[in-house]
Amino acid sequence: MSTTASVTRDPLAPARWVDVVLVIAAAPFVLLTGLPALGYCVGAAGWILTRVIGHLLERRASRSDDPRVQAGITLASAMGRSWLVALTILAVGLAGEREDGLAAALLVLFAFTVYLAVSVILRPSRNKPAQP
Repeated sequence: MSTTASVTRDPLAPARWVDVVLVIAAAPFVLLTGLPALGYCVGAAGWILTRVIGHLLERRASRSDDPRVQAGITLASAMGRSWLVALTILAVGLAGEREDGLAAALLVLFAFTVYLAVSVILRPSRNKPAQP
């Protein structure tokens, strides 16, 4: 096995997506209890979309050897994802009921909190090379 393959393989990759799994797993409960479905669905779609975009941009940044390119992609990703989520919440709040906007905002707040906690906990392991 080459060293490149062993370094790029992340055994904790599934744990890094716990926020997305929780968002998807909560959907049936939200829909069955009569909570604002439009807000939840739009908030969930916005969150998942931004996570996938962020992951793709993070991979792109990690392939660059130029620190300026890495910083630029990372900054653009963070800013763009934040704006996309904020505009999604605003749009669903204006297009639907106020409760839909609130549901989307609460969902994103919950998902971000989980994402941040997992990122902080798993961050030290990201810089260590995988053991053969």
